[in-house]
Amino acid sequence: MDFWYTLLDHLWSARTPFVVVAYFIVQAIVSRTNVERYHMRAAGTLIILHVLAIVIAAAQAKFDYDESIASTIGFAFQLLSVVTMITTLVFRALLPKLGWAIPRILIDLITAFGVLVVFIAVGKRAGFSVAGLITTSAVLTAVIGFSLQDTLGNVMGGLSVQLDKSLKVGDWVTLGPGQASGRVVEIRWRYTAIETRSWDTVIIPNGALVKSQITILGRRQGATSQTRRQVDFYVDFRTSPTEVITAVENALRKDPVPRMATDPLPHCLFMGIRDSYAHYAVRFWITDLAVDDPVDSTVRVRVWFALRRASIPMSIPASTVFLTPDTPEREQRKTTEELERRIKALGTVDLFRGLGTEVRREIADHLVFTPFAAGEAVCREGDKDDGLYMIVEGDAIVRIGAGPEEREVARLVAGQFFGEMSLMTGEARTATVVAATDMLCYRIDKPAFQAVVRQSPTVVDDIAEVLAARRMALSAARDDRDEVRRTRHETAKQDLLGRIRGFFRIPSA
Repeated sequence: MDFWYTLLDHLWSARTPFVVVAYFIVQAIVSRTNVERYHMRAAGTLIILHVLAIVIAAAQAKFDYDESIASTIGFAFQLLSVVTMITTLVFRALLPKLGWAIPRILIDLITAFGVLVVFIAVGKRAGFSVAGLITTSAVLTAVIGFSLQDTLGNVMGGLSVQLDKSLKVGDWVTLGPGQASGRVVEIRWRYTAIETRSWDTVIIPNGALVKSQITILGRRQGATSQTRRQVDFYVDFRTSPTEVITAVENALRKDPVPRMATDPLPHCLFMGIRDSYAHYAVRFWITDLAVDDPVDSTVRVRVWFALRRASIPMSIPASTVFLTPDTPEREQRKTTEELERRIKALGTVDLFRGLGTEVRREIADHLVFTPFAAGEAVCREGDKDDGLYMIVEGDAIVRIGAGPEEREVARLVAGQFFGEMSLMTGEARTATVVAATDMLCYRIDKPAFQAVVRQSPTVVDDIAEVLAARRMALSAARDDRDEVRRTRHETAKQDLLGRIRGFFRIPSA
């Protein structure tokens, strides 16, 4: 019985019951969290070793042996178990529950500091100087440091990455063109592990990681996680770019592809023209960074069907050779067809509708084909330009004013024209004309029209009549009295006729 009394006395002296109770309390709390179980198993193992050391010390005391070594060892195991339970409870269980995630390396450093404190306390109890031990081992430490400098570099690199939180577990990263790209799954002391989309795991030494430039995919301050993708496709270069862009964007925005972000919207870009094809690109954002190629494939399918619905041909191989016999007959046929189109366009313009066939044919020879894309300004208010434009296809918007005071005053459609006053009198543009849609026009300028006027000076009378009628029709101050209207019309006609003759240097009749 004396041994059991001695054992109980040693257990109470070492405060073992309190440590055991603390272990079960911590175990109950930690079991409700996601903390790995091996941390508490380690603490339990240390407590068992502590109890064994106390039993040995009690047995030595019973038989009059020196119990100091066993007691010191038991004391060391007890302190180590306490350090393990405190770090597990505070840094692995409670703080994460409060939203404070502590990096694993920082927890390891705190644990290492606790072990150092235990080592000092045990050394003081055992009666040896820890400071002297550290001093005598300085040379050995330097030798070990030089031999393990790469390993230490990796350790310090991992420590810096976790402390500054520049890289976190769950981030999708790419290390550069042609290098690994994947999700960070673990940051350890020596390395960082990245799982790729190919189901592989890449181990990157932390020393190399901190020296490299890495790209964190999908991370933007205050924004959701998404990254931009690009899909290229090629179309016959003879197709209007606006038709291609409209067809593709409508197909992708009307019915979004799964895992594609709706903000920003996907958009299609005209990248350039190559040897025998036009290069386009679709840019869009995906919300699931783990699935990139399947989304790209779905986008390509959508683009293919959108182009087919719009009857837009894809590009043909650049090696295809077109052989077209360039004969005089073919050139004559093309010239005749183009001339007929121009004469027909002149016939739709009331300014030239009353002219004779030969005069219109002469003017048609001087017309210049001028297409405009939607949104382009054909001319701007105040410009010095003597060209007249005839709209063959498309719509245009007429605006006056500038800045906040700019407003739309008219809309022109195919068959209408503008710029007649600049052509006939040299006046500056009185309005801005912008293409509302893709627009095909013919243009005639002063030198070309002057050659026609010199051959047929009488055409200016008919043109002045038309211009006067248009000016009167657009005048804001109309008078209801026919006599006054006719007087103003005649006055405007004579004024315009004089200005036209002066502009083209035609002598008065």
